[in-house]
Amino acid sequence: MKNFLSLFSAALGTIALSTSLFADVSRPDTHAPAGVMGDHIHDKGEWMFSYSYMDMEMEGNLDGTRDLSTDEILLSGTGDFIVTPTDMTMRMHMIGGMYAPSDKLTLMLMTSFIEKDMNHVTAMGGAFETSSSGIGDSSITGLYSLTKAEDGSSNSHLSLGLFLPTGSIDERDVIPLSAPNTAQLPYPMQLGSGSFAIEPGYTYNSYKDSWSWGGQIKARIQLDRNSRDYSLGDQIMASLWTAKPLNDNFSVSARLQLDDKGNISGADSELDPTIVPTADPSLRAGTRVDLGLGINWITGVRDHASWRLSAEYLTPVHQELNGPQLETDSTFIFKTQYSY
Repeated sequence: MKNFLSLFSAALGTIALSTSLFADVSRPDTHAPAGVMGDHIHDKGEWMFSYSYMDMEMEGNLDGTRDLSTDEILLSGTGDFIVTPTDMTMRMHMIGGMYAPSDKLTLMLMTSFIEKDMNHVTAMGGAFETSSSGIGDSSITGLYSLTKAEDGSSNSHLSLGLFLPTGSIDERDVIPLSAPNTAQLPYPMQLGSGSFAIEPGYTYNSYKDSWSWGGQIKARIQLDRNSRDYSLGDQIMASLWTAKPLNDNFSVSARLQLDDKGNISGADSELDPTIVPTADPSLRAGTRVDLGLGINWITGVRDHASWRLSAEYLTPVHQELNGPQLETDSTFIFKTQYSY
């Protein structure tokens, strides 16, 4: 992890020194791929509103980098658990707004609505599904401009976000062991963190005459334990991308994304970690590297107003998880933005 961050920082510095060409602010690649949040700032008085949709599909379990069968997890085979998840779908709708009170500072507000479904099998040969849905956590972020080349060829900014625990950590559903009553759902099926967190970050963008590139690194740090006496693991996220305009309206992009998260600290006393892996707080850490391919479309550019559509598909090229833990198969992101 430390080696990756060192290489990431060195790459930013090296490529930045080699780029000094003009970038037209109306180019389709002046915004990062759809899955990157807080990638740009605005001029004084500008507004932007956005809607994003994310669909994440998970199937199969990993321990480290090794695929696990259900027999290796369940007591009916060679494992230790009564129940194991087999697959999960998460859909997230995000709405956000940005406003720049000055050329140096842009403010961003985001919230979300989340839907989750997880399928399970049991050591006795049964199967069942659990679901949850509702408002997720929200965030307030300040983005502060650090550098901006006079010819428009590059820019960089710092960000600091405050995450608000608006998502529920009390989601329940009927499971075979609790029927007909409901039971507290395990950690991955909850909608929020239940605690405050901060997210410092740094973003760099650089533009050449026929292509562009950018990089971003963020760390999400939990500030306290929630009302159920646990806190989610801290997280480091980094992205490195390149994009190429195809014409005045379209650009295509490629991106590498790192997501490294720690285990949960503390535990929900209502969850039994011996029944299902998702209820064990020591089985939540892991590292994933995704490769993303995207497209960006812009139209209606006039007097700092524009409308953008973008989409990105990501698939893992490396996963190493504290398992048994569900592995990610794919992520699809769609985003629309209007600024004026």
